[in-house]
Amino acid sequence: MLTAQVEPWAPFIEEAKSLLPLHWEELALDKEHVPLEPMWEVYDARDAAGQIMVVTLREAGRLVGYFIGCLAPGLHYRTCLTLQMDIFFVHPDHRGHMGGVKLFKAVEREARRRGVNRLMVASKLHRDSSRLFTALGYAPIETHFSKWLGPAGQEVA
Repeated sequence: MLTAQVEPWAPFIEEAKSLLPLHWEELALDKEHVPLEPMWEVYDARDAAGQIMVVTLREAGRLVGYFIGCLAPGLHYRTCLTLQMDIFFVHPDHRGHMGGVKLFKAVEREARRRGVNRLMVASKLHRDSSRLFTALGYAPIETHFSKWLGPAGQEVA
């Protein structure tokens, strides 16, 4: 049975490091240029400031998914506490079993408990999760674009 729960950052991330390479391999763009190299010290500092929220998805105690988000007022909206999704992942073996729904329902419960006004999530177009978000009542609001410009100092046509 899949369960979703809020967990503290430090113990979670040590366990999550085993899933991150699979997550990166599946979702990252420009992998040939951008290695997986998280800035753990920034996450640790944000966690110490109370700005990180972790919700995990487990089956029989084993980590099979996670949500990491950052809490802060919007830079343009001081009075609107926003939870901005950093990343989320559900192991491929556990998709299609309501894991994503359980995960995000738990995210929403914890966000409400913390007084969050707005929850911002995103979906990669090449691994589209928008069906999940639409089913949970989220509305699409903008489209982001990406272009690899190369190493610093390299001329780009």
